[in-house]
Amino acid sequence: MRDKQLALVTGASTGIGLELAKCAAEAGFDLVIAADEVAIESAAAELRRLGGSVQAVQADLATTEGVDKLCAAAGSRPIDALLANAGVGLGKAFVDQDFQRIRRVVDTNITGTLYLIHRVGNEMLRRNSGRILITGSIAGFTPGSFQAVYNASKAFLDSFSFALREELRDSGVTVTCLMPGATETEFFRRADMMDTKVGTEKKDDARDVAKAGFSAMMSGESDVVTGMKNKLQTTIANVTPNEVLAKQHRKMAEPGTAKS
Repeated sequence: MRDKQLALVTGASTGIGLELAKCAAEAGFDLVIAADEVAIESAAAELRRLGGSVQAVQADLATTEGVDKLCAAAGSRPIDALLANAGVGLGKAFVDQDFQRIRRVVDTNITGTLYLIHRVGNEMLRRNSGRILITGSIAGFTPGSFQAVYNASKAFLDSFSFALREELRDSGVTVTCLMPGATETEFFRRADMMDTKVGTEKKDDARDVAKAGFSAMMSGESDVVTGMKNKLQTTIANVTPNEVLAKQHRKMAEPGTAKS
């Protein structure tokens, strides 16, 4: 008899990633969870109360070494579900940002994520079985003035998800893209955006976002945009000139736009 299925969840110390891990645990998966901070250990303790095995890995997923460390933690067990959620944001004007922080957004959101999916996806394809959930964002639909690199990184992931899904269409591996809007997590504080309108306004609940994403993954759906407001926003974005979208985003993300 085969062991319980195994899910690997990145960015699982807080926010959407932690909630995705909870969804997987509640569905009966054993877990390998990862983040680049020590809080991943307390997240693991919380998840173990839901039953099943939980292994925590503190690793820098912006690096190939960090991804290799995470994959090694799974050992010889096949990964049945990969929930590639790790990501970082960065606010303020592009030319004012520290380039090392810009580089970290690209390395975490794009390079590390691609390397992880490439490694795990190859193993899934050999077995002709597996589920991949990629956390993109509705931010990928909009040129992100004062969040330029972050939004561009999510546009990359949104596009990549659909392309990979088509390439794997005739296999037993499914690819789903979770595209949330602004969500109540540590994201905006860590991105230095608490002086912006989007950073301080009411946001979606991380648990609701994760449940929608996990359900879509388990059903093999191509994508899910969470929340009616976000669905409407993406529909409008598809027919709005990029110049207009960039101006609108400025009103949300420019420093000093926070409600007083």
